[in-house]
Amino acid sequence: MKFMAVIERDEDGKWVIECPSIPGCVSQGDTRDEALANIREAIAACLEVRAEQGMPLTVETRQIEVTI
Repeated sequence: MKFMAVIERDEDGKWVIECPSIPGCVSQGDTRDEALANIREAIAACLEVRAEQGMPLTVETRQIEVTI
């Protein structure tokens, strides 16, 4: 399965990564590679818990361009 993820650095230099299509699925790492490995584990765990609880596995998300 493929999921979109958003990755950015926080104020402490840690990499924070989120999978918007799975509510609450967020992870982090000291390096970009560590964060990516951690989000893969988090996605698998979140999907397992959501399935066990009978929740929808994902929610629909879309990217849009916003002009300010």
